[in-house]
Amino acid sequence: MNAAVQSITWPGLALAFVPALIVIAIMWRWSAGVGKGIYATARMLAQLLLIGYVLVYIFETGEPGVVLAVLGFMLVVSSWISMQPLKNKSARVYRNAFISITVSGVLTLALVSQVVIGIEPWFDPRYLIPLAGMIFAGAMTTISLAGERVQAEVSRGTRYPEARRIAMQAALIPIINSLFAVGLVSLPGMMTGQILSGVSPMVAAKYQIVVMSMLFGVTGMSAAMFLSLEHSNPENQQ
Repeated sequence: MNAAVQSITWPGLALAFVPALIVIAIMWRWSAGVGKGIYATARMLAQLLLIGYVLVYIFETGEPGVVLAVLGFMLVVSSWISMQPLKNKSARVYRNAFISITVSGVLTLALVSQVVIGIEPWFDPRYLIPLAGMIFAGAMTTISLAGERVQAEVSRGTRYPEARRIAMQAALIPIINSLFAVGLVSLPGMMTGQILSGVSPMVAAKYQIVVMSMLFGVTGMSAAMFLSLEHSNPENQQ
């Protein structure tokens, strides 16, 4: 198969924003928070261009200390972002989110990178950082969903065991829907990227199976751990 990846020119990249600009125009016309849409788009552009340059440096350096520092930064930031939808953003909630993402995420990353794939060297940033990004982001989103839902249920007077059950089910809806849809409705990003780069579709499918399994595992474990830690909150002792 042809392993060459079609390059995207800067003018081509600019044209990719046409659909986004249409949505921004609609948001402006309907007074639907156009400022947030513009800010989010601009921030996405800046962050991805910046991370592109940073990853070039990290890949060329290849130092395990640099890779571990990046992973630590990702854990801190993902834990902070996971709290944004929550009404209660106390230090205790951040601690619980950080512990949940770190424990479930690092264990899953270690299993996938060192045992399932067996990357060499163990800190190879070309594998470790993209895998960690998917794992930590999955855990982050699930904790946001679980935390927001459990706080809402408890505020309504629901007993914590029942609130925890409802929150766990709600938090897993996105990943379970993805498991149902993958291969039928969507070809996920990793599989699509590998196919575009010339990798055999069967090899890409195997990698995507690993990715979907690890995401289901880390999201479920992180949500369960976070909800269990939150049960220790005196406000949830019902």
